[in-house]
Amino acid sequence: MTAEPTVEVAGAETAGDRADARRGVAVGRASALWVLIAGVLGFVASFTLTVEKIELLVDPSYVPSCSINPVLSCGSVMVTPQAGLFGFPNPLIGIVSFTVVIVTGVLAISKVRLPQWYWVGLAIGTTLGAVFVNWLIFQSLYRIGALCPYCMVVWAVTIPLLVVAASIALRPLAGNVVLRVLYQWRWSIVTLWFTAVVLMILVRFWDYWSTLI
Repeated sequence: MTAEPTVEVAGAETAGDRADARRGVAVGRASALWVLIAGVLGFVASFTLTVEKIELLVDPSYVPSCSINPVLSCGSVMVTPQAGLFGFPNPLIGIVSFTVVIVTGVLAISKVRLPQWYWVGLAIGTTLGAVFVNWLIFQSLYRIGALCPYCMVVWAVTIPLLVVAASIALRPLAGNVVLRVLYQWRWSIVTLWFTAVVLMILVRFWDYWSTLI
């Protein structure tokens, strides 16, 4: 008695995909862990900046803990218009945003399947955050002329977080050639971004760095 061959039916796969979509998106442990770590680091940095800003408002002579030298100086950044672009301190945006990221990371690690639209929304929000971060980098380097260490923590976690969130959100479009290439090179692109930012910081403040050598 011979076994009947198994026939794969395209419609069955489509139905399975729809069922997976209804159940939510399964996220790998590494991605879930990074979402949580990024959320915690971003929240701590944003919360600390908010506390420092309050201290500065209460006492204008207060020297923030992250004012280390003429270049690494949160105090110089906090008093600029760029530090409250929307009429309130920028770190408040971080507190709200990274709280969402932390909750997302906890749910993902707990194997809770969040719907696809949620990850798309997170990816869009993180994209806006990345645009804002790059604007702040430009302002810090070429307009303010000082760097905020806690802000730099937010810079450092936002770009990798965007990569992870976008990878999850765009998973249904994995067959797209352009997206597939971007996915394959995603960490190389992140490395290039970090390298570019570090080089810009070195060049912009080389007059100061050279005095430390």
